[in-house]
Amino acid sequence: MALPSFQEKLISQLPAVALLQNLGYEYLSPEKAVEARGDRRGSVLLDKILTEQLRRQNAILFRGRTYPFSEGNILAAVQALKDIVDDGLLPTNEKAYDLLCMGKSLQQSIEGDTKSFQLNYIDWEHPENNAYHVTEEFVVERSGSQETRRPDIVLFVNGIPLVVMECKRPDLKDPIGQAVSQQIRNQQQDQIPRLFFYSQLLLAVSKNEASYATVGTPAKFWSVWKEEFGERDLADLKAKVNLPLSERQIDRICASREFWVREHVESYGRLERRVTPQDRALYSLCRRDRLLELAGRFMLFDAGEKKVARHQQYFCVKKILDRVRRTRRDGSRQGGIVWHTQGSGKSLTMVMLAEALALERSIDDYRIVLVTDRVDLDDQIYKTFHHCGAQPVQAKTGKHLGRLLRDDNARIITTVIDKFELAVGKAGVRNENPNIFVLVDESHRGQFGELHAKMKLALPNACFIGFTGTPVMKKDRSTIDRFGGLIDAYTLEQAVQDKAVLPLLYEGRHVDQKVDTEAVDDWFERITAPLTDQQKGDLKRKFSSSDQLNKAEQKVMRIAWDVSEHFHDNWRFTPYKAQLVAQDKATALLYKRFLDEFDMVGSEVLISGPDDREGETDVHEESRDVIKVFWKKMMAKYGSEKEYNRQIISAFKTAEAPEIIIVVDKLLTGFDAPRNTVLYLTRRLKSHTLLQAIARVNRLYEGKDFGYVIDYRGVLQNLNEAFDLYGQLAEFESEGIDDLAQGLTDVGSESRKLRQRHSGERDVQPRGVADDAGDVVPHGAGAE
Repeated sequence: MALPSFQEKLISQLPAVALLQNLGYEYLSPEKAVEARGDRRGSVLLDKILTEQLRRQNAILFRGRTYPFSEGNILAAVQALKDIVDDGLLPTNEKAYDLLCMGKSLQQSIEGDTKSFQLNYIDWEHPENNAYHVTEEFVVERSGSQETRRPDIVLFVNGIPLVVMECKRPDLKDPIGQAVSQQIRNQQQDQIPRLFFYSQLLLAVSKNEASYATVGTPAKFWSVWKEEFGERDLADLKAKVNLPLSERQIDRICASREFWVREHVESYGRLERRVTPQDRALYSLCRRDRLLELAGRFMLFDAGEKKVARHQQYFCVKKILDRVRRTRRDGSRQGGIVWHTQGSGKSLTMVMLAEALALERSIDDYRIVLVTDRVDLDDQIYKTFHHCGAQPVQAKTGKHLGRLLRDDNARIITTVIDKFELAVGKAGVRNENPNIFVLVDESHRGQFGELHAKMKLALPNACFIGFTGTPVMKKDRSTIDRFGGLIDAYTLEQAVQDKAVLPLLYEGRHVDQKVDTEAVDDWFERITAPLTDQQKGDLKRKFSSSDQLNKAEQKVMRIAWDVSEHFHDNWRFTPYKAQLVAQDKATALLYKRFLDEFDMVGSEVLISGPDDREGETDVHEESRDVIKVFWKKMMAKYGSEKEYNRQIISAFKTAEAPEIIIVVDKLLTGFDAPRNTVLYLTRRLKSHTLLQAIARVNRLYEGKDFGYVIDYRGVLQNLNEAFDLYGQLAEFESEGIDDLAQGLTDVGSESRKLRQRHSGERDVQPRGVADDAGDVVPHGAGAE
């Protein structure tokens, strides 16, 4: 039987409203909230409160004297916030956000001089100066309709709705999912999008769980905030949870609301209760100083999406700030290493850190240099910063880098580490500014040894902070020491638990390696058994030269067939894509040839030019000729290597074709394509390269439950060796690093369960050939 409405509200909404009042939010009844909007239910700003606060907390300092803003300017500022043109949810939210963060420039005449002065909507630096209100059942008229929606709780700062919250009772089926769905619905154009023009934080809460996001966030990307409270914060939270409501608070809550029965509200205030996950989330995200910090410093727009920090990003930046605020006797600062697993948002953490450093009042004359070891990663970091509103300058050459390091005008610089060679060698650059912060991406690779020494020579007093997605081996302990020690760690297991990345399924697949004619015929009969005679004949013609192929080509042909069949049966006509990793460029082109002949899946090859020996160990002249012919064709089609890379990667990320991208070494690290779901390994990878490669398929995407690693080369032994790297980090850091294996499952051990999950409980004979351990691929995986 359904709970009465007041009991339903009592479980989640009343505890939230009570705690928020004890956190410093003044309660507004639903009626008072309408009144504060001038009795206009289509409006979402509390005009009266906003106008009063702008008068109170803004003043003009001119020639040593303080003047108030004119009443006309106060009203103009309010109107500017109300008149933001609706260009769609996210673009409009970004315009409102810019106004809230930067304020409004207004002209005013003082002592005969007319100048522009800055008026601020929110005092970000002094949270105590703002006015905070909480209301419930906040009625808003739908766009173009007299129908209304009523978000459960809305939090206002200076009359501006910054937080929207939906509360659900815990006995519902998936209460958080229902609350998230409601939040997403209300943002639609025909609902109440105007409320979300100004909102920064969205919450879905139930007594035993809570989730948060920002405007425009798909359901898949809503997050759980995790925070270990110190003794002081925990005691403060317990006290505020159990602080009795005053008679005035009870009067306000119960006034005119039929579902608040006074005796229940009063009894609630007298009972001591345990702290719930909902309480922890509200304390972590909505206490006044934390809310303004998250909204003002940890919110960004990235290529058309709005993002708010996840807990690991927030606390990582805070740890770094605590470290760099302290200076040594010579004025320099201690750096360190950040190890956050692949897919957990390292690039955005770097952006948030850069913004935090720029806003840090204790650091004057800051400079930020972002260093990577590959051109494509440098491009990616540059684009990320640019998309997020930063204005980085990308070093084009070593000489250009030298000029940028000498010139104090460039606040943020991105560069490939190799450019330091010329900048230091020929240009002789040396900048001793201790307020230079060098953020080094993928710091486990080339950013130590001679290249690191070049950076240190150019920037002797800089603070070096390294970011890596894979652990540093014990033998490379000097890497961590050289950067200044481990600052923060976020493991794959933690990321999977937080649903920041997806778990990985691993399957070893065996393809018959015999190459004699009889074996080829047997293999052909086996794979064509389900086909008609006409289909067999057509396929036979495609294989007419198979007995002329050498051993290596026959092996590639069989794997290409297996890949074609596997992707076609499980993934074709879905949004999901795959990578195939070949041993060298000639073999990559051979895979492309066979995939095209089988014509079951669309593919493209992404390799470097024939002069670059990337991935090549023993290439015959004939193979080099094939590579040269291919490269000439690509350059004729795309005009340049950069355009060739850009168009193929863009199509793989956003278009229907290609379905499979064939690579050798490219795109195995630093490549973020959420649709990328399957990794076909046909070459051996080791250590960091292997860990980086398998993480290409663990990104979140709507409807995607797992990343799949399909191994044709027996990488499992190397995988186990790679797992050990994670354990080794624990040997010299007290935190202890969990094993990567916690985030990856060998489907051979759980094939039955996985088959049932992906085939609707049907007992299906798996396709493909089982390996020695009986590993199989779940039939229909990813086709849901």
